[in-house]
Amino acid sequence: MATHAPTRAPVPVGPAPAADARLAETIVGIRDLNVFYGSFHAVSDIAFDIPKNRITALIGPSGCGKSTVLRCINRMNDLVPGARVEGRIDYHGVDINGPRVDPVEVRRRIGMVFQKPNPFPKSIYDNIAWGARINGFKGNADGLVEHCLRQAALWDEVKDKLKQNGLALSGGQQQRLCIARTLAINPDVILMDEPASALDPISTLKIEDLMRDLVRQYTIVIVTHNMQQAARVSDQTVFFSLNEQRQGVLVEASPTRQLFTNPRDQRTEDYITGRFG
Repeated sequence: MATHAPTRAPVPVGPAPAADARLAETIVGIRDLNVFYGSFHAVSDIAFDIPKNRITALIGPSGCGKSTVLRCINRMNDLVPGARVEGRIDYHGVDINGPRVDPVEVRRRIGMVFQKPNPFPKSIYDNIAWGARINGFKGNADGLVEHCLRQAALWDEVKDKLKQNGLALSGGQQQRLCIARTLAINPDVILMDEPASALDPISTLKIEDLMRDLVRQYTIVIVTHNMQQAARVSDQTVFFSLNEQRQGVLVEASPTRQLFTNPRDQRTEDYITGRFG
């Protein structure tokens, strides 16, 4: 007799975003993206657009290439020995992998927040001011620090202890400090790789609320294993899976509400209802 994996209830989708991701200007366009680590073909023929001033969530089972694709968007894979990237990633119409493009400038314009909070072993103040200075900032450091901490919803919690080591903060505060540090270099796009996976539920909700505030000024791309989180915060969701060769492939990129309520591909429906993954 055939057996079936237990299924879970459909993921509840939060309030509809203020604007449809399909109507927004494209800020990053990915075409025919293939990534290799040595002889291993990790992701195959990825293509989707990232809309400006929207949150795009990348979801899918472990090992399907979500973080690999995210790292391609600001050329972080350049730092991985044996990694090779093929295809185009156009940022404002310019291929970021072009021979005349400075990867350091790419990473300034396309900032990144990592899974584990990683403040510098410096004061809260210097976590923001030092990073900005080494990226050429010559303005009012006090004003910059306050502005970025306010943007990261952290100012009221730390304004009386700016000389305290950033590592003394709680995990959720450290992650918001890392977001403030990213904002200090005035990026255009913010990449977030599982930014709340190491945090408690209250800190997670603070990060989610922060993302919805920041997207008014920035474009955000988030990798998450938490489908409820993707449904709550994102405007567009991109679902990755694995093919028979264990390569990461893109299955569907759709407005979030559509993907979770009326997916175009059966593999998407099977994943979000728990039939696999």
